[in-house]
Amino acid sequence: MPQPWFEALAIIALAVALISSALIAADIVAGHPQHMAIMEYVWPITALYLGPLAVYAYWKLGRPMSKPAMRRMKGQHGGEKRRMAETRPFWQTVWIGVSHCGAGCTLGDLTAEWAIFIMAVAIAGASFWPEILLDFALAYIFGIVFQYFSIAPMRGISGWRGIWAAMKADTLSLTAFEIGLFGWMALERFVIFPQLATDNPAHWFMMQIGMCIGFATAFPMNWWLIRRGIKEAM
Repeated sequence: MPQPWFEALAIIALAVALISSALIAADIVAGHPQHMAIMEYVWPITALYLGPLAVYAYWKLGRPMSKPAMRRMKGQHGGEKRRMAETRPFWQTVWIGVSHCGAGCTLGDLTAEWAIFIMAVAIAGASFWPEILLDFALAYIFGIVFQYFSIAPMRGISGWRGIWAAMKADTLSLTAFEIGLFGWMALERFVIFPQLATDNPAHWFMMQIGMCIGFATAFPMNWWLIRRGIKEAM
């Protein structure tokens, strides 16, 4: 089990992340709705694991993509979204893409972890394997939903065609994210804190770290997917 100081650190980290998420959500509601509606959910969810770094990224990358900002830019230059995509450094475009993928993964992981804990599901006496299976399944579902509501409007498609495009765009990205997260979860469960329960704040602090690792492992894949035009630049 973790030491008291580590649990205290975990509580602080979780509180900072929740405050960061609330700050972003409040700013969006207060008058900065995103040009792409799905990003109004992506930014606050990203803050649940990146914390203040997500607030900074939102301020630099998300706020300029709000509807009011885009209207001002359109009045000055025209073709505001295309112009922004062309002038923005490519790594920033990839960052947004990974955040979008990570939001679906985060929702899936949160839902699955608590579901397995509440239902006390286990395979061979361990809850880790059901967690991995349900984490991936729900992350994939949420990921496809998030991807659909970005790629379908951008390409002007819908229905099964939009779902298929979302699956092609998100499957490799999501898998790369989960590889980093699941690797860290395995270290947590079998090496660092073998008896750590889901309702312990330290577990969710460890999950935050795992999601940051997942963000890093998904970055190269998103770089490739966006370069190849498989995934839309947002």
